[in-house]
Amino acid sequence: MNKKTYLPKVDAIERKWHLIDADGKVLGRLAVEVADKLRGKKKVIYTNHIDCGDFVVVTNAAKIVLTGKKLDQKTHFTFSGYPGGAKLKPYSVLMAEDPEKALMYAVKGMLPKNKLADKQLTRLKVYRDEKHSHGAQLTKAGG
Repeated sequence: MNKKTYLPKVDAIERKWHLIDADGKVLGRLAVEVADKLRGKKKVIYTNHIDCGDFVVVTNAAKIVLTGKKLDQKTHFTFSGYPGGAKLKPYSVLMAEDPEKALMYAVKGMLPKNKLADKQLTRLKVYRDEKHSHGAQLTKAGG
């Protein structure tokens, strides 16, 4: 048997546009759905070392829900690299100020820790409410 593994050509990958309404959805479950679409995991041609994912537009990020006591207990940690440069921000504050970043952080944590993740994350567009500027792409792609 001389079977060969199919590898998709980078220029032959067809990228679709997906519109996801985040109204009332749980943060982690939504992040899994978005990360899978960004990576292209549901595609037949999926290969883990080739970027074959789609574009994702998420609207109503301000209406994302956290379950249990996560809104009060969960914190986002950043570190500047300097002594005393640690910053903790509770998710209650993060969701009130910038819910787009909360979703971006969750999706980024679910992508691979390599150069592909940076490319895939550029195809994620998150908006606080229903207004977005990608209407032309979504109607063309039927997404």
